Amino acid sequence: MPIIVRLDVMMAKRKVRSNALARAIGLTEANLSLLKSGKVKGIRFSTLEAICAYLECQPGDILEFQPDESAAKLQEAV
Repeated sequence: MPIIVRLDVMMAKRKVRSNALARAIGLTEANLSLLKSGKVKGIRFSTLEAICAYLECQPGDILEFQPDESAAKLQEAV
C-alpha cells in the first residue's frame, strides 16, 4: 500500500503511550493499534484532527505517500 502510517514514530518522539492517546482521542486501544500498524482502510478526518491536536503535529508527520508499481503505472497513464 502506498500510504505508510508513521503514528508510532510520532508517538515515540512525543513520548506518548498508546493507552494515553487512545483515551484522549476517544478510540479503543485495539483500534489505535490497527491504525498504527496500517491495517485500516481509512481514517476519519475528525480522528486525524484529534491525533494531530494531541501530538501537536501535522497530518504529514503521521502519513507518508510512497508510490509503488501500481501508482507509477497510474501516473504514466495520466
